[in-house]
Amino acid sequence: MKDFIKALPKAELHLHIEGSFEPELMFEIAQRNQIAIPYKTIDEVKKAYQFSCLQDFLDIYYAGAGVLIHEQDFYDLAMAYYQKCYENNVIHTEIMFDPQTHTERGIAFETVINGLQKARIDAKEKWGINSLFIMSYLRHLSEESAFETLKQSLPYKDLITAVGLDSSEMGNPPSKFKNVFEVSVKEGYIPVAHAGEEGPTEYIWEAIDVLKVARIDHGNRCLEDENLVQEIVKRDLALTVCPLSNLELRNTDVLTNHPLKKLLDKGIKATVNSDDPAYFGGYMNANFVKVQEALNLSKEEIVTLVRNSFNYSFATDEQKEIYLKKVNEVVNEINS
Repeated sequence: MKDFIKALPKAELHLHIEGSFEPELMFEIAQRNQIAIPYKTIDEVKKAYQFSCLQDFLDIYYAGAGVLIHEQDFYDLAMAYYQKCYENNVIHTEIMFDPQTHTERGIAFETVINGLQKARIDAKEKWGINSLFIMSYLRHLSEESAFETLKQSLPYKDLITAVGLDSSEMGNPPSKFKNVFEVSVKEGYIPVAHAGEEGPTEYIWEAIDVLKVARIDHGNRCLEDENLVQEIVKRDLALTVCPLSNLELRNTDVLTNHPLKKLLDKGIKATVNSDDPAYFGGYMNANFVKVQEALNLSKEEIVTLVRNSFNYSFATDEQKEIYLKKVNEVVNEINS
């Protein structure tokens, strides 16, 4: 089963580039930029990657992002992730980035996007990986701040496909960002949002009805409301589920209780993703392998999850056709 998972080409739809910041690289860039971080060794950083909730994680996530200053830093961060994509057979990825995490520190939007874009071009050339960018608004900040970010993004609109909503969910409902999402959509961005990771089912309803999202990030808690489950199925909305993230942030007590299989059984188009892999113990293959073992997923269910990721990606129809053909070729080869 592990070999089968590794052999399958995959798409990743829920990945925070700042959350792929491995301790070794964080240390290297901190030294390069002569920035003091509160850890003396790489082991100390790794030990700090123990969380009891989303906020614990966010605290260290933002501290780590603080060492990113120059275009080269963002390039190095993205290239390290693309290397992991190559190793995990991820051929299409939709990368979320948090401009406000950097602009709030005085780093120009241009610095962030240029570093990421150069890496995107090089990863395509070097490994054939296709990718697109999702600009995420930080929900613990004001809608006014999100509007400022939207404005800063407009000169680079052709580089950004979608807008998202992440950071501290509790107390920051999707409806808080109704206006900025409306304007973002008018500017041509596709809307997605984190909802129902820690927040209640009402937040998922708001993401669907108020923000009119094209896809739900996380969404695990939809299972608490049967009407919501039916609505998600009816509207054909995919969920970008992140098993190891859910485990690390205590949204799931043990992986054998993870809702992924239940979501599939109810007809929801679930996908598997790594979220913040440097912090949560694994990239795409690790997420697939561990959740497969925990839930005893069949090969057919694994293939369904992989196909869902391609079908519900924001790739072109032509690209999707090519991707799915590759999946079928691998499946047929293994089954023959």
